[in-house]
Amino acid sequence: MPRYVALLRGINVGRAKRVAMADLRELLGELGYTAVRTHLNSGNVVLTGDDAAPAEQGERIEAAITDRLGLDVRCVVLTSDDLCAIVDGHPFADVATDGSRMMAHVLGEAPDPALLAEYDPIALDPDNSRLGERVIYQWCPDGVLAAPPVGGFAQKHLGVPVTARNWNTMTKLAQLI
Repeated sequence: MPRYVALLRGINVGRAKRVAMADLRELLGELGYTAVRTHLNSGNVVLTGDDAAPAEQGERIEAAITDRLGLDVRCVVLTSDDLCAIVDGHPFADVATDGSRMMAHVLGEAPDPALLAEYDPIALDPDNSRLGERVIYQWCPDGVLAAPPVGGFAQKHLGVPVTARNWNTMTKLAQLI
């Protein structure tokens, strides 16, 4: 059975959308996932599941969270190959010296090429951003809060779900998978 990484967007940030990781692991186990492991308290899950498209896996997890926990949470799912490709494709490895300032804005699906041509998120931060397969890499040398919001821009204009993780989290998930 294939391994996946599920990235839940916006849980346990502030007071909204609070989910205990033990409850999340239990819910995913009830859905039939095995070897469920969470990382940190922010919706990063490595799990094993049936062979299905990542988008289908995400929809299934989102529906279960809504039904059982009453929360509307977006879930972006990557296969182990997807995650490894993102980590291996790191375009700023020579300059990104702090993993907490290197961001991976993970896209729920590939954007429409016509929308991407019209609304290029890289144009917001051309020196520090690069587009990869289902990811926008962004090096934030002055900190994440000071960086242009390429992930939010992409979600708004490209019509795809986007969730961001820092590089420390991405590499840890790659180790766990």
